[in-house]
Amino acid sequence: MFLIEKRKKAGLTQTEVASKLKRYQSFVASVETGQRKLDVVQLIAFAEAIGFDPRDAIKRMMATKDD
Repeated sequence: MFLIEKRKKAGLTQTEVASKLKRYQSFVASVETGQRKLDVVQLIAFAEAIGFDPRDAIKRMMATKDD
């Protein structure tokens, strides 16, 4: 949900993010729904495409890892 929140806050569609990443919209959708996991390099690419600090995503994951 973090990526969806950040993408929507940036006013971007999945298609726009996919274009920035040079990927298909379905790739972005599968990441946002949790069907596909990201490695660190991909997380940084998403952060650059959407415009957020990737450390925020890592902090959020660490805060919820026990849930």
